[in-house]
Amino acid sequence: MTADTLQIEIQQTTKSRLQEVDFDNLVFGKNISDHMFVAEYRNGQWQDLRVVPYGDLSLSPATAALHYGQAIFEGMKAYRNDKGEVLTFRAIDNWARLNKSAERLCMPTIPEDIFMGGLTELLRLDAGWVPAQDGCSLYIRPYMFASDPYIGVKPSESYYFIIFTSPVGTYYAKPPRVKVETKYIRAAEGGVGGTKCAGNYAGSLYPAKLAQQEGYDQLIWTDAREHAIIEESGTMNIMFVLDGKLVTPKVSETTLDGITRKSIVAVAQHWGVPVEERVITVKEIIEALKNGSLEAAFGAGTAVVISPFATISYEGVDYTVPEVKPDSFVAKVKTYLTDLRTGKVEDPFGWTVKI
Repeated sequence: MTADTLQIEIQQTTKSRLQEVDFDNLVFGKNISDHMFVAEYRNGQWQDLRVVPYGDLSLSPATAALHYGQAIFEGMKAYRNDKGEVLTFRAIDNWARLNKSAERLCMPTIPEDIFMGGLTELLRLDAGWVPAQDGCSLYIRPYMFASDPYIGVKPSESYYFIIFTSPVGTYYAKPPRVKVETKYIRAAEGGVGGTKCAGNYAGSLYPAKLAQQEGYDQLIWTDAREHAIIEESGTMNIMFVLDGKLVTPKVSETTLDGITRKSIVAVAQHWGVPVEERVITVKEIIEALKNGSLEAAFGAGTAVVISPFATISYEGVDYTVPEVKPDSFVAKVKTYLTDLRTGKVEDPFGWTVKI
């Protein structure tokens, strides 16, 4: 059978794995839902749109993405409201950001109707995988990769676009300890730091591993020239509350334009909280930690949502970050975004869409 508008072929699994999942003890990224949406780009157009049982792909050893890194992805979530309905959050923003990454890596863009149509059909079919437990959600992974079976440095002429999902719980079990990175870099001006391409994450693994061996959970990345300016933190954007103001690094070509980050900024402005998107130096934050003017430091991202830091380490010294108080902006905005995504409060921004 097919979906009405896009002629998406739907092949339903004959054996669901849903009963195998312990929804009260979800591990991030471990359980994959029953189905995936697949589209293929060939001869200059997207075709063969289908929702099929989740399973392995058959690829040539010469597949271009494996050799030359043309691979991009997004991270987004779906939630269940009190009525049992499934809601998506700012999916159009993820579609737009995926296309921004695609253009930078010489990949074809995805039409909005294919992205949203495929996502909708997939979520309708796997609606039972969306957790109802507090703090849990359905993580959604759209991604694209070059599929030419060709060895040669050039843009591929064929691509796969796939969406699969995974029920998830909390990313960090406790406030993370982070270390300011002063040797390695994540991105440089003129590079691909503003895209969600696979290579950005591959390059971050080694310095992150070194930090983890020292007892830290993540890094705070700094500028490539002098390691003096704060950019972002591993799997998340970074934000601070300084003297009653929400302060966050401005979006640039070396930082990812995070959807959760944008949402927090918009909510702060809606509430009348002063917001500064600007250059933030490491020395400014360390000085604020010393003199007590830093009220909070936290990471923001789809996977982590809002994660207050426990410690910021710089040049061998660990600085304790103040604990988040129940009446603080950080606590309030975290609760508000959760309530917004799960339909518990009215959405004045038009960010949530019911499937």
